Amino acid sequence: MSETAEHHDHGMSDAGYIKIALILAAITALEVSTYYVDFGPLFMPSLMIMMVIKFVMVVSYFMHLKFDNKMFSFLFYTGLALALFVYITALATFKFFIA
Repeated sequence: MSETAEHHDHGMSDAGYIKIALILAAITALEVSTYYVDFGPLFMPSLMIMMVIKFVMVVSYFMHLKFDNKMFSFLFYTGLALALFVYITALATFKFFIA
């Protein structure tokens, strides 16, 4: 099998990767906007949700986990869950959530 055929076995074209990159750029712009716009109590949950969406999109498409063995996806998503748990626990320890 040639390199060109191997490159397109994953079902994503260059246009698909560009669309994903534009979506990631838009989410990043929304994250930056949280600094300038008062989101009130939705500030932290909105940042966490956008972070998770970006993580899933990057590891699924750019790291090809969507097309790879499910064990690798499990390991990455377990790491994400652990990181979220540690981050939320640290914020709770410093009484970040109490207004």
